[in-house]
Amino acid sequence: MREAVQSYGLLVGFIGLCVFLSLMCPYFLTVHNLFNVGRQVAVTAIIAFGMTFVITAAQIDLSVGSVVALTGVATAALVSRTVLPLWASLPVVLVLGVGIGLMHGFFVAKQKIPAFLLTLATMGIIRGAGFIYTGGHPIYVGSRDFRIMGRGFVGPIPVPIVIMLALWVVCYFIFVRTRIGKYVTVVGDSQEVARLSGINVDRVLIFVFILEGVLTAISGIVMASRLGTGSPQVALGMELDVIAAVILGGTSLFGGEGRMSGTLLGALVIGTLVNGMTLLNISPYVQMVVRGMVILGAVWVNMTRYRIRQ
Repeated sequence: MREAVQSYGLLVGFIGLCVFLSLMCPYFLTVHNLFNVGRQVAVTAIIAFGMTFVITAAQIDLSVGSVVALTGVATAALVSRTVLPLWASLPVVLVLGVGIGLMHGFFVAKQKIPAFLLTLATMGIIRGAGFIYTGGHPIYVGSRDFRIMGRGFVGPIPVPIVIMLALWVVCYFIFVRTRIGKYVTVVGDSQEVARLSGINVDRVLIFVFILEGVLTAISGIVMASRLGTGSPQVALGMELDVIAAVILGGTSLFGGEGRMSGTLLGALVIGTLVNGMTLLNISPYVQMVVRGMVILGAVWVNMTRYRIRQ
């Protein structure tokens, strides 16, 4: 019974939320609005896929919102202020994401700095670097080719949704079907057991932070493309939505248990809730309270599950 509730409870809740919003607002189930929800969810969900690996490994990354801002600024600067073509600019931004992830992984795995404290520090450092470079002003991008990633369509489907689903398939395969994915779960359950089993724990930790860095950089690119600007002021507090999506999806805050399919559904719940409150003209201040209550509820459920397991 408990497994059924964990597997299908969130899905039932999501369906109920959609039914409620469709009854309260006639514009909710329109194609335009649903695509808009998909675009908004894509940025959060892509980061949440990487965060699922990180949290399953019993780590945390509080800097993802700042990385989105910095990689968006870097993308806009490369596209609009250099002679590099678009196809050459985007890999440079991905390398930046790899570098940030590698730095986090090195300090956590090799220097034994707690991930919470490390990423709390780099959250300010990384966003500050974006402000220093731009002077606090957004960098506008006029390239139509660049804006396709955030505003274009593949057939009838918006490009951000296509990117999100493609990355989910890749992450799901790595997490469920590969050896490194299984190692992540073992490391999160017990690093000592993992070492005794012959698993290179440091390599696994570095891997999860690099993967998170790459996926966050991709989200930064998609957001900059969608907005048409790179700004150090975007994605403030995004790490809370990302972590909430992962926890809602059934990944344990204590590591050792992760659900990639649940993460996608959790991101959809958060995005749909925010969109519905906006359509209903609910005050942004009230929205902050509601989102905080959702996070609190997710943590409470997670803690309850952990105590039951113990």
